[in-house]
Amino acid sequence: MSGHNKWSTIKRKKGALDAKRSKIFSRIIKEITVAVKESGPDPDGNPRLRLAIANAKGASMPKDNITRAINKGSDKDSAIYHETAYEGYAPNGIAIFIDATTDNLQRTVSNVRSYFNKFGGSLGTNGSLTFLFDRKGIFTIPADRIKLDDVEMDLIEAGAEDISIEDDMVTITTAMEDFGAMLKKLEELNIETENAELQRIPKTTVKVDKDTARKVLRLVDHFEEDDDVTNVFHNMELTDEIMEDME
Repeated sequence: MSGHNKWSTIKRKKGALDAKRSKIFSRIIKEITVAVKESGPDPDGNPRLRLAIANAKGASMPKDNITRAINKGSDKDSAIYHETAYEGYAPNGIAIFIDATTDNLQRTVSNVRSYFNKFGGSLGTNGSLTFLFDRKGIFTIPADRIKLDDVEMDLIEAGAEDISIEDDMVTITTAMEDFGAMLKKLEELNIETENAELQRIPKTTVKVDKDTARKVLRLVDHFEEDDDVTNVFHNMELTDEIMEDME
């Protein structure tokens, strides 16, 4: 079972090229903090925290940083983070979906609106674009950590809809409702992921020319550079020509 999940590939490549390590760590620290405040500091009884710690290890976050993040989440006086989402349109009607975790909702929405305005887009109302995306579980695993021939049937039984290999990275896609089952199966198989999360995958994509693609991707970069933003998704078709232009 194989395929080419271009969205996951380009998202991972862009992340590797553009995201500073500190930005990645900041995002994970927030996730750990939210998980601890939500269900406590014991990862054995807190699946969300267990996943956040696994993602921290996948990003090579030092153990001391993980411990500090757990302690921060346990501190009653630490910042309260709110998880929120924003939806809008980039140039040429490209749909943009933004996930954010913030301790100041007013600041975050103001920044998001300003980015849309700067690049000729517009912020929409929540729920207006949800129908354009499917929520999928996306698991990325370095190819040297997994022997597909030995575990492929186990992964399919756990809910794998697609398994693709590119640039020495295996990407497993599941339905949202199978995310937990796949996470558990990978733990049982002692397969360590680089990252595991729910993503919004476009149901259909929109073709654009290279100039429009550059504008949209500059807008995406601005969102991703914002400390409050955790994920950005869009429905622009990422053709081979556009991907080569991004190298």
